This record gives sequence, C-alpha cells and structure tokens, in this order.
Amino acid sequence: MPPIARVDMSRQELEALLERARTAPLNDEDYARLKNVLATFAYLTDLLEDRKTTIQKLRQLLFGASTEKTRNLVKSDPAQAGGETARQPSAHAPAAVTEPQAPQTAKGHGRNGAWSYSGAAEIRIAHETLQSGDRCPNCRKGKVYASVAPHVLVRMVGQAPLGATVYKMESLRCNLCLEIFTARPPEGIGEKKYDERSGSMMALLRYGSGFPSYRLERLQGSLGIPLPDATQWQILSEVAAIVEPAFEELKRQAAQGRVLHNDDTPAKVLALMKGGAGESDGGRGPQRKGIYTSGIVSDTAGRKIVLFFTGHKHAGENLSEVLAQRAAGLGPPIQMCDALARNVPKEFEVILGHCTAHGRRQFVDLFAAFPSECRYVLETLGAVYKHDALARERGMSGEERLRFHQAHSGPLMEALAKWLDEQIAERRTEPNSALGKAISYWRNHWKSLTLFLRVAGAPLDNNVVERGLKKAILHRKNSLFFKTAHGARVGDIFMSLIHTCELAGANPFDYLTELQKHAARVARSPQDWMPWNYRETMADIRGSPP
Repeated sequence: MPPIARVDMSRQELEALLERARTAPLNDEDYARLKNVLATFAYLTDLLEDRKTTIQKLRQLLFGASTEKTRNLVKSDPAQAGGETARQPSAHAPAAVTEPQAPQTAKGHGRNGAWSYSGAAEIRIAHETLQSGDRCPNCRKGKVYASVAPHVLVRMVGQAPLGATVYKMESLRCNLCLEIFTARPPEGIGEKKYDERSGSMMALLRYGSGFPSYRLERLQGSLGIPLPDATQWQILSEVAAIVEPAFEELKRQAAQGRVLHNDDTPAKVLALMKGGAGESDGGRGPQRKGIYTSGIVSDTAGRKIVLFFTGHKHAGENLSEVLAQRAAGLGPPIQMCDALARNVPKEFEVILGHCTAHGRRQFVDLFAAFPSECRYVLETLGAVYKHDALARERGMSGEERLRFHQAHSGPLMEALAKWLDEQIAERRTEPNSALGKAISYWRNHWKSLTLFLRVAGAPLDNNVVERGLKKAILHRKNSLFFKTAHGARVGDIFMSLIHTCELAGANPFDYLTELQKHAARVARSPQDWMPWNYRETMADIRGSPP
C-alpha cells in the first residue's frame, strides 16, 4: 500500500463530516478527507494483522519522526506548527540551551578520487616518445622533466568474488616406450587449489558483509566457478585456526584498555538450542537457555579493539574473562554499558558509566505524548553532545575535556537534575506514567550517567559497541544461525579481526592474507601481527637476511 498522507481530525470534526455526508453530497475537500480516513483504517488493519508490528512500532509509524534527531522530532510536534499549546517545563530550567555552532563544511561532488582505490592494481605507463631530460618537442628550447603528478585513469572491471584460472599443460607420449612428457606449470602458482586470498575473501563476504555460504555457492555457480558450501566451511575453519593467535593477542591487549564498552545481542546456535550444553547461572539455577553475542570494544592507547563472543554467557561474564588477563599493576578500567546488571563483571572492579544515549532514547519514544518536557531534555543533552564534539574537534586531552565539560556541560546537567527532581517532588508528573518512569531511570542512575563530569576520559555513550554489534546482527539477519559452538567461535574470530581492522584503518583482506602467509611467525609472536603494526613487521622481514 502506498504511503498515506496524515490528516489530523478531532472526533467532533469527523462526526460533522459524517453528518454532512448523510444529508448532502460531499464536496471535493470533504470527499478527500473521508477517503483518507478509510485508507488509514485499511492501513491500520494491515499493520495489526502483521504479528511483527509492536505497539511501539505502530506509535512511531503514526506519530513519530523517522529518526531520533531532536530537530526531526521537533518538526513533528503539533505545538510547533500552531496547534495545541505546549506544556511548559519547570521555571527553574533554562529557557533556551546555547549550542556551539558546528563548522560549515563544503559539499563535495560525491565521487571517489584515485587515491581512494588503495586496493586496486597499479600500472605505471611511461611516455611513448619522451624521457626525462629530452628536448621539448613544442618549443625546441627547454627540456622536459617528471615534475608534475601523473595523469590518472581508473577503470573498473566486473568479476566473480572468487576467480579461478585453469592451466592446461600439454602432454606428449612416446609411441614406442609410451612415456608421457607434461609441460611444467608456470612459476609461482603454488600447489594449493585455494590460495590464502580465497580464505580471506570468503571470511570478508560471510563475516564482514553478511553474505551466506549458500548464496555465495549459487553466485559462483552461475558465473561458472563452482564453490560448494561445504568447501567454504572447510577453508574458513582452517583459516580460523591459523589466525586464532592474533585473536587471542587482541584479547590480551584489550584487557589493558583504559575504557571498555560492552553489550549483548541475541544469537542462535542450533547445537546450544537443543540443550545439554548450557552453563548454569553460577551454580544458583538451572542451565541457561539464552544465547547471546557479546560485543566488547576496548580503547587501548588510542586504538580500538573489537571482540565478539557467542554463547550462553552474558556480556558481563565475557568481560570478566577478558579482564582476567589485565596486568596487576593497572587500576580499574572505565566500563561503559547500559543499565542492565548482567553487563557488569562481578569478579573485577570497574569505574561504571551508563550510556546517555539509552537514557535519551526513553524521551525520544515519548516525544509525541509529552513534547514540551521531552524537548527540554533532548535539547539539554544535545548541547552536551555539541560540547563533546567540540572537545574532540580541538584535540583535547582527557583532563582538558573533563574541565571543558565541567565548565560548559556541568551547569546544564545540574539544571536538568533539578528539573527531574521537581517533576516528581511537585507532582507535575505521575511516577508510574511512561514519562515518570523515564525520569526515574535518570534519577536512579544519575551518578553513572554523568560519569563524564567526574572522570577524565569517560565517554558519553555506548554507541561504539552498538555499531560493532551490527556485524553480528547482519550475519544473524542473513545466515540466521550458527550450527555448532565451533562455528560460532569461527565467526567470533573473523568478526573481531575484520572490525578491528576497519577501526584501525587497515585493509582486512590484506591483513587476513598476510596472517596466513606468515602463519608460523604469527604463532610465535602474535603481538607483532596486529592490524596497526603488521606492515612494519613485514617490512622488517623483507629487510632481514633469509
């Protein structure tokens, strides 16, 4: 059904329209409005017949904005369009929040420059008639030199994700002794049917882009280069064993991080769903049935390391396993997560911070019902985020950022805290209402939600791990499930290495390929084969004697 234009009509207006329809022919305007009413009823009926339509989704479809940005929510507020009078926030709250203006950036043409094709093959072409130092053919007096940048052409070609070359080597047989003489294969083609790049491409397609193995099998078959699903899994399992030392080293280095983010998303592992393989809840209850993919992002020396773990354990339990490798001399790290108790490690001390974006989202969901109150909260938090962006733009250190937030965001948050208290203390909001619960969330977790005002380096939100978990969600959306716990482990290894490469600005295809080519060295010293230093290690190998 095509989108329906929203028409705001009160019950009295609708009854008057029906009365006019009963007593006299409808004019064009009334006919159009009644047609929209009937179309809306049919649309709602279709939505309610869909079992996946929740009440929250239905409310957002009917009343909410398309995104959670404050400016889009404000546009959808009827009070801003001359409708009902908005309820005013507390008199103690600031009437307007001053936000630093974002710098204006010039818009580009949207095309990629030649420098962005870092993975493309590069071919240098010499001039067909001239060399550096030759006489200029134009003026016949000067000399030409290679003093300008070369002219660049980019040409794209279509090909299968995994290509193949068939070598047909001529064979000759003696008609007397029947000896067969076969041509030698070309140099450098190797003995393996599937080279290191094949495994890297399969891993990137499945665990980096959510491309299922059966889909790749069909695609390769239609292009005349068969690649069975079973063969893909055999190769991926073998490659995962080769690169696993690098994954374990990522875990060790992640444990030393100053800030660690963690969260969960549901997962499916068929072998674990059938029962008998679940861990008990600390010996206090029956075997746990839930299956999750936990994401952990560690900020270590300015680098971000991403780890994934799939199984019965919650994010807090997986974080405990990582922190077990933390050096004894280091103090407790900053942990950023949402307010679920299962995200907190019970065996280790952390400086706990809760995600501001989670608390903000509760007011986003209520904007249609409480536009005035929610707008005040959202604009206050928007100013805090502007301050954080400004601190990041200026390259402030952790201590400088802390002082900046204390000076500029501190007064805003103090006013917000006072406003939240007044809503409950002065009975302006019913505590058991949806707005009251959103306010209570902030009041109950105020200390952890405002950690950025007390601890240097404390982040505002948990968005970095939310973005990371999209890797697992993309795989779940396309492949639906893992078959075994080993299959989940293989996926965790590849997703961790691939996403860490992306955050480090490294090429994950090249990285996975080099790990396979230097498997013995990776096993001996995995710390030299991290996404941010493997290039230097390879340069040292090339410079060292064989």
